[in-house]
Amino acid sequence: MRRVDSRKLKILTAVVDEYITTGEPVGSKAIMSHVKASSATIRNEMAELEKQGYLEQPHTSAGRVPTYSGFRLYVDSLMQTDPLSDEEKARLDSMIPSSAVTEEDLVNSASLALAELTKCASVVANQAPKFSMISKVEVIPTGKRMYVILMITSNGTIKNKVCRLEFDLTSEQLEFFDNFMQKNLQGVSVGDLSDKMFDDLTAAMGAYMMALAPLMSELLELSKEFSSQEVSVAGAKNLLACKDFDQHEIISFLDNKREMMHFINESFSGLQVLFSPESDGFVISNSSLIAAPFKKDGKQIGTLGLLGPMRLDYAKFIPYIEYFSERITELLTDSDGEDENDNTGK
Repeated sequence: MRRVDSRKLKILTAVVDEYITTGEPVGSKAIMSHVKASSATIRNEMAELEKQGYLEQPHTSAGRVPTYSGFRLYVDSLMQTDPLSDEEKARLDSMIPSSAVTEEDLVNSASLALAELTKCASVVANQAPKFSMISKVEVIPTGKRMYVILMITSNGTIKNKVCRLEFDLTSEQLEFFDNFMQKNLQGVSVGDLSDKMFDDLTAAMGAYMMALAPLMSELLELSKEFSSQEVSVAGAKNLLACKDFDQHEIISFLDNKREMMHFINESFSGLQVLFSPESDGFVISNSSLIAAPFKKDGKQIGTLGLLGPMRLDYAKFIPYIEYFSERITELLTDSDGEDENDNTGK
């Protein structure tokens, strides 16, 4: 910024805005409507911006396009975002129903809406629900020596696992297991689940330990699914249709989307804009990620992100992401209040 005078900054801003709109190299004539200067002066200034690393020229006779450094300067210091109007907020509200049954339904609705609005891919990373409680553990016989284990948490998340045993359990053994789980696991924080806890619980089963140890082993594996972060992507077809991307890289990303977790987690301190050249870990070249956290009870439980080409319309899309993340947080907070009222009989 210190090395770039105000006219060059205006020209850089105009080049980025034009490139975001057209996807084509920008010439001096296109900038004249934005900056009061002759075509020759603009060309000279663009040449200086190129020397400083903010613009590049794909071909000798072509106009110029922003580099990663140009986009970074634009996003950090030059871009102007407009607040959403009441009409726009109402439209966004209609796309994320407040009547969603679970947190997952609510967040997925916002993710789908974001992908639809931007024609890019939205990414959701759900943090491990360490502050949720185990509300129910149940074993359901489904056939000869076949059982389904259900684990449900207080935030509405449900995990299940099919368990095949070498023998059928008696009704007495199943009843003991249900009572034992209700006594020892119901109300326990997901963040407190550990291998040692399950080893201790298995040992505490006494005479039932040999018969029920396989169920406890499967239950331990199921509990680990609650402790891992999950990444989901909506609008993957938008990435595949984007001419800025290599389709092989898109497919690699979809197969290994958890590799984005490190970058998504950088939004812990608030909304972040990240570019693929900033790290070798970005699977997709020439891409950018806008990510913002959402919270429950004042604690971050996930991140909503937008993945697209580097020439995203940041000024337009950042307010969308900010509003969706704030709205998710509000709805989760309202939901907590309603649950407390229900539990107290108010």
